[in-house]
Amino acid sequence: MSEETAKIPTSKLSGRLKKVPNWKGKDRRKAIRRTFTLPDFRAALAFVAYVGELAESHNHHPDIDIRYNKVSLTLSTHSAGGLTAKDFDLAALIGP
Repeated sequence: MSEETAKIPTSKLSGRLKKVPNWKGKDRRKAIRRTFTLPDFRAALAFVAYVGELAESHNHHPDIDIRYNKVSLTLSTHSAGGLTAKDFDLAALIGP
């Protein structure tokens, strides 16, 4: 397993979260989540398309929930059973 896909030890998660301060730990720190508020539904859809392109180019896909103008993204590496560098790298690209 590469460093990019190795599960990050719980003791190191706080330091990683500080680098993406608007993202919060979720599910006993097995995932990170952030909700974005956009001007309207059309903007929310455009944002989801943007995130989709980033996700495809990095071969790492968030769970996405759209509620009118709010888009919640959850990142976790399911194959590792928790958070990996891939999650934090994609979070930083989407928005700190």
